[in-house]
Amino acid sequence: MEKRFRVWTYKEGDWPLFHKGPMNDIYSIEGQFIDELESSKSPFRASSPDEATAFFFPVSIVNIVQFVYRPYTNYSRDRLQNIVKDYIDLVSSKHPYWNQTNGADHFLISCHDWAPDVSSAYPELYKHFIRVLCNANETEGFKPSRDVSLPEIFIPYGKLGPPHPNVSPENRSILAFFAGGDHGDVRKVLFRHWKEDNDIQVYSYLPKNLSYTKLMGQSRFCLCPSGWEVASPRIVESISAGCVPVIISEGYVLPFSDVIDWSTFSVHVLIKRIPDLKGILEGISEAEYREKQRRVVEVQRHFTVNRPARPYDMMHMVMHSIWLRRLNLRLQ
Repeated sequence: MEKRFRVWTYKEGDWPLFHKGPMNDIYSIEGQFIDELESSKSPFRASSPDEATAFFFPVSIVNIVQFVYRPYTNYSRDRLQNIVKDYIDLVSSKHPYWNQTNGADHFLISCHDWAPDVSSAYPELYKHFIRVLCNANETEGFKPSRDVSLPEIFIPYGKLGPPHPNVSPENRSILAFFAGGDHGDVRKVLFRHWKEDNDIQVYSYLPKNLSYTKLMGQSRFCLCPSGWEVASPRIVESISAGCVPVIISEGYVLPFSDVIDWSTFSVHVLIKRIPDLKGILEGISEAEYREKQRRVVEVQRHFTVNRPARPYDMMHMVMHSIWLRRLNLRLQ
């Protein structure tokens, strides 16, 4: 893959809607990928479109929402959909590449909740198009055979990801931990059952005297429930902290599932089993927990952002997922 997979980024479009995205905060992976694929140092950058095996639309859904919709009160998705469609019309009229494959070797990357809606107004246009999305919800039209699940990651200003507190299993005294707002039905159920428990420490928001990263480093399991959408940055934060992620989400297609077995380093709890959460976690033997925790540490490199990208890091893993779909897709 590293020797053959090259990406051409279209040059059309102006800032801030194109060629620029958020580099920090919750949607930062969108901007980081745009910046990486346009960088001369990127190992994936094609020197010309003729040597490319895939074509990238450098459109920022986050910036469209920020600059086109705000401060307006009408949040209909049609403006977003039309901007991206107009971009496809532009590049397909100037270049032959979209028309050669009906968009099957083209992709867009976005972590915004609205990103899946881009293609809903023109389903035939996007029939073969590869969508790389954090909001990878199979019940809302995400297709694992065509689309790519993108890890959601919160990148602090001036950094490339959360810290990696290296705490050994024997020094993790908290059974399970979660802190966050009660966004969505899943978290409301979690709070209703576990907010007052001592072993499963659940906070709506942490008191100022407590450290989120430190508590993750002291926990055996880190709870990763869906919010408004299926993805959560807590999955990457858990892995970075060496904490076994407990995924409480349904319909979520986990990142890199083509090549890594999530069952070996995480726990998946159905929403209806939230009342049984403590029994489920306490029922995991010490030997099984230590093996999962060891594998969490092993996969950390796959969820780490480097600039420029390095082998086996998050950007390589995402590019590998795109490459697999480019190889396997058959036009119909």
